[in-house]
Amino acid sequence: MSLDTVDNAAQTPDVELPWAELGLKKDEYARVVEILGRRPTGAELAMYSVMWSEHCSYKSSKVHLRQFGEKAPQSDAMLVGIGENAGVVDVGQGYAVTFKVESHNHPSYVEPYQGAATGVGGIVRDIIAMGARPVAVVDPLRFGAADHPDTKRVLPGVVAGIGGYGNCLGLPNIGGEVVFDACYQGNPLVNAGAIGVMRHEDIHLAKASGAGNKVIMYGARTGGDGIGGASILASETFDEAKPSKRPAVQVGDPFQEKLLIECTLEAFAEKLVVGIQDLGAAGISCATSELASNGSGGMRVELDDVPLRDSTLSPEEILMSESQERMCAVVEPEKVDRFLEICEKWDVIATVIGEVTDGDRLEIFWHGEKIVDVDPRTVAHDGPVYERPYARPEWQDALQADDAGKLPRPATSDELKAQVLALVSSPNQASKKWITSQYDHFVQGNTVLAQPEDSGMIRIDEETGLGVAIATDGNGRFAKLDPYTGAQLALAEAYRNVATTGAKPLAISDCLNFGSPEDPAVMWQFAEAIRGLADGCLQLGTPVTGGNVSLYNQTGEAAIHPTPVVAVLGVIDDVARRTPVAFREEGQLLYLLGDTREEFGGSAWSQVVHDHLGGLPPQVDLERERLLGAILISASRDGMIDAAHDLSDGGLVQAVVESALLGDKGARLVVPDGLDAFTFLFSESAGRAVVAVPRSEELRFTDMCGARGLPVTRIGVVDGDAVEVQGEFALPLAELREAHENTIPALLA
Repeated sequence: MSLDTVDNAAQTPDVELPWAELGLKKDEYARVVEILGRRPTGAELAMYSVMWSEHCSYKSSKVHLRQFGEKAPQSDAMLVGIGENAGVVDVGQGYAVTFKVESHNHPSYVEPYQGAATGVGGIVRDIIAMGARPVAVVDPLRFGAADHPDTKRVLPGVVAGIGGYGNCLGLPNIGGEVVFDACYQGNPLVNAGAIGVMRHEDIHLAKASGAGNKVIMYGARTGGDGIGGASILASETFDEAKPSKRPAVQVGDPFQEKLLIECTLEAFAEKLVVGIQDLGAAGISCATSELASNGSGGMRVELDDVPLRDSTLSPEEILMSESQERMCAVVEPEKVDRFLEICEKWDVIATVIGEVTDGDRLEIFWHGEKIVDVDPRTVAHDGPVYERPYARPEWQDALQADDAGKLPRPATSDELKAQVLALVSSPNQASKKWITSQYDHFVQGNTVLAQPEDSGMIRIDEETGLGVAIATDGNGRFAKLDPYTGAQLALAEAYRNVATTGAKPLAISDCLNFGSPEDPAVMWQFAEAIRGLADGCLQLGTPVTGGNVSLYNQTGEAAIHPTPVVAVLGVIDDVARRTPVAFREEGQLLYLLGDTREEFGGSAWSQVVHDHLGGLPPQVDLERERLLGAILISASRDGMIDAAHDLSDGGLVQAVVESALLGDKGARLVVPDGLDAFTFLFSESAGRAVVAVPRSEELRFTDMCGARGLPVTRIGVVDGDAVEVQGEFALPLAELREAHENTIPALLA
């Protein structure tokens, strides 16, 4: 087949191109022809197809995502916001922190190990591209039913991929979550997050400026793995009948990425880089069009100079390949030799593949022939924007009317005790040690808190103790019942988890996982969740710094629960003042902060005991969350509390059991006046935490709560070797530990 050049395309308008096979719609292809004033070349078609995919262009979500800008709260901390590789916030003392969460869902179902591993690799490169040294990763995960045979295939592979890649990079895994639900059976959610640290002056952006500056591609060679991988694989619903829609999943090499990190940071330190972009989804197509469109000129690229693993690759395949561990830097001519020297020192392949021009076109050549001549903005930023129809589903009213409050409750103390045991041993509430023990939490020596704490915490300055905390949360069951409230509950829980450790919440990143945008019911869920999140961030004063939208998470007609995952980043002045989850000293007093109501819709109790989903989720009071957070932060800083745990999935009893087992200290609880034992133990009312207060601090702590108007109730004492509810039951810690820790290993044996 002869080379399809720009000249050839202009002279052969009737040549049929495989636009549908590459995921473009008929009208989208027509739009490309209109933009170019001719049919595209095969190489141009490859670029538009991957860059206009749902995964890269956000064509179904853009109209709703604008709310994050329109409703953005004023924040002195925000340094870089939405639109760059990752958001950046000021954490004080001249330090900036960059963080982001992204999805690698479909690739992880097709090939669990590599799908998850390259998810970690991709998010870490986003962090490097901002100029930061990566310091930690987190991994919010969702799998199908815990006892389903395919979960035994997907979960161990995903966990091994995350651990294998992150551990080899030398990055501690400090947070995340693992949730099981049958709705994720054919669409597990593998979301990966990373945090990086830099000085303010070291922030780098993805732009190619300065005519004559050289474009250098460095890192791994380009291969045939992952051609159209994340970009096209994540842009269509799974269908068993169409294996051709499952392109090759990318293959990761963490040792190559480690060299890439060190090489890049050394080049940054010597001020050699004008602009930089990692090669993730859409590969060279993305890097060149993004850099050129964000800069002040055009770009000329010689595709022949791209280092290849496979010499048989066509130019289209080179442009679409999503091979891992690759980056693109824009470097001034007089600094190129030094940049290449640093790459050689770190054994990183580096090649000048082009230069910035003073025009406004992205031109790509192959064997001396021009195969791409486009306005880079039309590729990177001017993709289709859909206002998809959306409508509240017909079944929503019936779902909300099926109130969990009507479910049979335990009639005796023995039944209550049995249901507590069932809860703490259920897959979602059981210990995830089997999973998290495969991750290195403490490499680099700066981890202060990690799983199963409420949030992970990293020290970023050894002298002052300055640190940051991160928590990721999301509850698809709540969002299914009410997506607006469900999104706010995810935000509130992550905010509360950060504050519980003593850190002040600053900003969020999000990973929005939903079904097909072509289903009006799914689009309604998405629109409501965005509205809830934007309103909630405005009220809490936590701006959205960036994130990820993952659509088409469904197989056939079966969509996942709407699952907005929210990552909240917080700052703490001195990590020595942090508050852990574990009860530490007998005799300390247990206080419940916040109001407990009869709220069981979407609760862990309704799922575990009755396999039920219905009713309304807990109410959200974001002003109460702010107040609770402020008190938890003050109490931590001033040494008034020794342990704290947020109340969320499983309610009070789950939190108390976890704190007791972590500290190997029992607890005696007394049901407060006005509450029955069942509601006291299992309610999932939001805006609550349980704290352990030294007796010497009791008066100071309760006075502070009273003065600020936060309900505070004494509910017991740290004591003994059992969790006892006075007048109801006592469960020895040994029995609780066996129930809590044996579930996951038994399921995955």
